[in-house]
Amino acid sequence: MDQGLIPRRYAKALYRAAVDKGCQQELYAKMQLLGDAFAAEPKLGETMRNPFVADADKAQLILAAAQAGDKTPLLADFVKLLEQNGRIGMVRDIAAAYCLIYRKESNIYRVEVVSAAAMDPAQEERLKQLILSHLRGGSMEYTSRIDSSLIGGFVVNIDNERLDASVKNELKQLRLKLLSNK
Repeated sequence: MDQGLIPRRYAKALYRAAVDKGCQQELYAKMQLLGDAFAAEPKLGETMRNPFVADADKAQLILAAAQAGDKTPLLADFVKLLEQNGRIGMVRDIAAAYCLIYRKESNIYRVEVVSAAAMDPAQEERLKQLILSHLRGGSMEYTSRIDSSLIGGFVVNIDNERLDASVKNELKQLRLKLLSNK
């Protein structure tokens, strides 16, 4: 069976339960924290795959990584269900699938702007407004970072779309054009 199918099914069921309880946004925040914890600490993933670590200990690690205390009973119950069904090792994939479902249902786009240098606040605000108009009524989770290797310009990533307006890309395109004319 497709390994991606099982996490998506669990995530879909968790999302439906969260909607019923009205805590889908809170659970989304916890799932993001969990995903960030896995990204920041590779040993967490190794621990989840280790058959010598008890599932109960893995469950405690997951709840700690998601910072889920008594205020998130749905997540605690869900982690117990994963533990009972022997699926605790899939929690990272389930968290990622839940975040995708939540963003899709809430019409939220992940936007990353990479620029060669820090942008002027007015320019950045103008760019944000242009991006928002492109999203057709959706909202965005905006992040930005600086990558000096772009030489100049910027790159905008919106989920799976990419607009590359960097000098580095222009030089690459020019090089390819010159090579193809030989």
